[in-house]
Amino acid sequence: MSGRLRPGRLPYMTTHHAPEPVTADGRPVERAVTVGLGLAVLTGLGWIVGMIYTLVEWPW
Repeated sequence: MSGRLRPGRLPYMTTHHAPEPVTADGRPVERAVTVGLGLAVLTGLGWIVGMIYTLVEWPW
């Protein structure tokens, strides 16, 4: 096939398929990120509760 195309014609295109995921265990990084974000949320909530407790119990 030459480099020129006739008007109205599409060039030949190959079909590419993405590989199928192996299993649910194929994403350990996603699981680690989810666990890390969950721990960060719990830590943040604990910090907020600690600050509220400090303000309530502070000797005025």
